[in-house]
Amino acid sequence: MSDCSTTAACSRGGDVSRRTLRLNRAIQQEISQLLERDLKDPRLSGLISVTEVSITEDMRHVRVYVSVIGDAALQAEALQGFKAASGFIRKEVSTNLRMKHAPEFDFEYDHSIERGAAMLQLIEQVTKEE
Repeated sequence: MSDCSTTAACSRGGDVSRRTLRLNRAIQQEISQLLERDLKDPRLSGLISVTEVSITEDMRHVRVYVSVIGDAALQAEALQGFKAASGFIRKEVSTNLRMKHAPEFDFEYDHSIERGAAMLQLIEQVTKEE
């Protein structure tokens, strides 16, 4: 049975187990809490959202998609901040979620919010023209 309750599950064409979906959500919440409470890096102090998390089937690698409000320089700085903090994030997430193995984390910028805003702008232009 396929569960496509997340765009990551559907867009990658995979059959994602409920366990994996729950773990993805738990990791997403944990990283969001670490951003609020524990990460003191100034590069991670802006408006940053963890938009999606995807863990591999073997639970050894996690891809984290983040959205940063700001220009390209702020986005690049935030990704550098995440890279610098990845060891701390790895330790905290695996400890707090009682994971058997501490997975490697890869952080990527999520462009979906920008694409959505551009799409809304195009829709507004079309409706104004009518």
